[in-house]
Amino acid sequence: MAIKHILVAHDLRSTADLALRRAAQLARQHNAQLTLLHVSEHAQPDAERERAEQLLDSSLCRFAPIGSQLRLQSGRAAEVILSAIAELDADLLVLGAHHQRHEFFSGTTLDRIAQGCHIPLLLASIDDDQPYQRALAALNFSLCACTAFAHAYRLLPAAAQLHVLHVLDAPRGKAAEVDELLSTQRLLFEQLLLDETRNLPATGPALSHVIEPGNMPGALQNVINAYQPQLLVLGCHGRGVLSQALLGSLAQHYLHKAPCDVLVVR
Repeated sequence: MAIKHILVAHDLRSTADLALRRAAQLARQHNAQLTLLHVSEHAQPDAERERAEQLLDSSLCRFAPIGSQLRLQSGRAAEVILSAIAELDADLLVLGAHHQRHEFFSGTTLDRIAQGCHIPLLLASIDDDQPYQRALAALNFSLCACTAFAHAYRLLPAAAQLHVLHVLDAPRGKAAEVDELLSTQRLLFEQLLLDETRNLPATGPALSHVIEPGNMPGALQNVINAYQPQLLVLGCHGRGVLSQALLGSLAQHYLHKAPCDVLVVR
């Protein structure tokens, strides 16, 4: 799906400009509309609202493409942001991760946003507004993981590298039987990757993949440490607060402890 409208939330802290700068870079890359949203929990006095508007307008003029919009609203952050997604028909939501604590919004608010967000959610964590060069996607046979992979492929510039990780379940049995099962799993995954890329644009990022035996959390962390991606791509199921299914709980973990920018897709 093409990215036509990006919504970025800003809470006036200096670290929030990480999200705005990334959203602006992606808006330019995809020729998309950008809307900057600030949510105050309570109705603000006129002087305070005017000061906030001036600060946000300054950031918008400094970083965002011409024609970007500014919205100031009051209410509960999660509810206002989710309502704005629907109203604007946004294709991508960008939030900022606190540079030190990896929390921009409070944990509860972030979970509420992620729970109700039906569009891809990008958590900006790294202080870099250049186009992504290295992305890592965890891919298995679930629909949500395949959807996340496709979104990441379309999000990235053609000059980027999209590295795909697939983790093999380690079967039990005799050595010869285990080797045969692992070989079959590898062939099935390679066919999956081939099938998923057939429907994607030919001018996308370069693809590479690695297949690791073991468990997803450990294998994923090892590849993150070795590959040092700028963007981590995860799919999550649409049930509960980022469902406690394996990939869902991983998405929840990395949203709260982001090693880099994190893209979560249902």
